[in-house]
Amino acid sequence: MESFLRGDYHVHSTFSDDAVSTIAENLAAASAAGLTTIRLIDHVRASTEWVPEFLAAVAAEPVPAGLTVLTGVETKIMDAAGTLDLPPDLVVGPGGLDAIVIADHQFPGDTGPWSPTTAREKLDAGLPVAEALDLLIDGYIGAMRSVSAGQLAHAFSILPKVGLSEDDLSAEQLERWAAAVAETGTLVEANEKWACPSPRVLQAVITAGGTLVAATDSHIASDIGRYTEVQALLRAVVPGKVVGA
Repeated sequence: MESFLRGDYHVHSTFSDDAVSTIAENLAAASAAGLTTIRLIDHVRASTEWVPEFLAAVAAEPVPAGLTVLTGVETKIMDAAGTLDLPPDLVVGPGGLDAIVIADHQFPGDTGPWSPTTAREKLDAGLPVAEALDLLIDGYIGAMRSVSAGQLAHAFSILPKVGLSEDDLSAEQLERWAAAVAETGTLVEANEKWACPSPRVLQAVITAGGTLVAATDSHIASDIGRYTEVQALLRAVVPGKVVGA
């Protein structure tokens, strides 16, 4: 587990409105924490124009010895088809970002995103839980298949916000989701900030042949590489099956 925790695949900088540390401060903190890998990511929408500036700022910083620096942008799933709220001209690969980080910031409805309040209202009005969860699973799968290199941020963190939990996922839904994770090569975070996904979900990823990474979702440099919740989640996962452990 120790080597697994030497990566932090979800670190925000001042390119995100709600983060306070610069790219330089984040790299220094990662080096001081003894990390070997860091992914610098920030929040985008379709209207975002600063991604080239972000990539240039990352490229301009000296990289501490022993540290691999990766990049990405975090975006939300818009609907059950997996549409992502991304700028249309993004480049993923050489000369661009290393990955697209996919998040369930809102609930992916059949024709567009539902706020947590809207999702709860639909459930209260009679939308079956299984049908709602199928929309979420379909949204995840469509999003993963739409990008060439993906990572899931705090997977299923939307569920408590709408009055559901990961325990509500059926075995079939979870297996279908995990199979798509493995098929697409999408990385799945064990996320410190949100303490998710659950050990059951992490185990499903491993069983399907997917890849887990550790992530703090830090918005301040002092949080980088500091894991408590992630360690607790991993203790319930089959030993020796965690990437880097």
